Amino acid sequence: MNDAGIVIVGAGQAGFQAAASLREAGHAGSLILVGDEGLPYQRPPLSKAYLAGKTDAAGLSLRPASYFAEHRIVHRAEVVATGIDRAARRVALSDGGDLAYDHLVLATGARNRALPVPGADLAGVHQLRSLADADAIKAGLAAARSVAIVGAGFIGLEFAGICAGRGPAVTVIEAAGHPMARAVSARTADFFTAAHERAGTRFLFGAGVSGLEGADGRVVAVRLADGTRVAADLVLVGIGVVANQELAEAAGLTVGDGIHTDAFLATSDPAISAIGDCARVPSRFAQGEPVRIESVQNAVDQGRCLAARLTGRPAAYAAVPWFWSDQGPHKLQIAGLTRPDDASVVRPSEIGLTVFRFRDGALSGVETVDRPADHMAARRILDAGLDLTPEAAADPAHDLKALAKSVPSGIRA
Repeated sequence: MNDAGIVIVGAGQAGFQAAASLREAGHAGSLILVGDEGLPYQRPPLSKAYLAGKTDAAGLSLRPASYFAEHRIVHRAEVVATGIDRAARRVALSDGGDLAYDHLVLATGARNRALPVPGADLAGVHQLRSLADADAIKAGLAAARSVAIVGAGFIGLEFAGICAGRGPAVTVIEAAGHPMARAVSARTADFFTAAHERAGTRFLFGAGVSGLEGADGRVVAVRLADGTRVAADLVLVGIGVVANQELAEAAGLTVGDGIHTDAFLATSDPAISAIGDCARVPSRFAQGEPVRIESVQNAVDQGRCLAARLTGRPAAYAAVPWFWSDQGPHKLQIAGLTRPDDASVVRPSEIGLTVFRFRDGALSGVETVDRPADHMAARRILDAGLDLTPEAAADPAHDLKALAKSVPSGIRA
């Protein structure tokens, strides 16, 4: 592939990593990165350090403009791909042009799920996906007296942590019975519920939203399905995302909650690959079933894996999935892929929390709060497939670090 032209559609974390790794791996052919914003930047800090004022827009950039020139990466900014001609191997662009490719990489990401109720388009109602979204939220938060957060997932709870202590009353509205219901155990969910409540956040669980009320075009309240009215002059909607698979679907590729690939990240067309939030890939941590993972780790590792294949070093994607969420003073870290019905085993500790999850007696994942050493050990244990029983996990005298160090580590912090 060294003399081939590669076009990457999507200049987020996955697309950028693929481009950077291709050059690092020796790809010498043309390399074009297409994105609908400016320079590629980090999205996770938007709901954390950026809204907290701990970093600015410059601090979010993955690389300066000079990097792309130095590495001969053509960055086509502020355009989107509108179609794929697989027979001619060309991608149509929104500016009327098109690009030829020998290999096409789809790193189209995901978009926020819309709140399907009346009033969702009122001023003061926000979602958080882009730098522009974060800037609008930051401006609104400065004058907000009451904040409603629809959805108690990572983004919603991170924003609740940002709001704490700033003055506005904060209410989190969640349809499930506890926060982060699809991602963590009840024990971890209870820890964060209590932590947020101590900071002044109010939770309404088992609550559905029927509409948003406005005055003079701006939101003033959230109306719940039971008729309850929650005052709010700023609303953040965080109810999940939808994979951007339409481009692939229109081109006849196999899709379904993401663009389907094989274990080597190739789609149903061998000249096209998919990576990142948009890709649905078989995982050894899901018993070989295809999964779509929304995380920086997944985007970065898939970008590297694909670059290795396209430069002659193919290997199935097998990285340990891991995630993190900063909520107020606490850091949640998760390793592995768990299900809501997995058993939970709490490891006693004086600081933070460590919860081991088991499925059919085998370790499926580990959740830690403010315990980074346990998290790193868990990733090594999961990566190597080491045996760990529920009894050993619950025993603080059982040396997790020693078990983790019994195998070579390729894990990056």
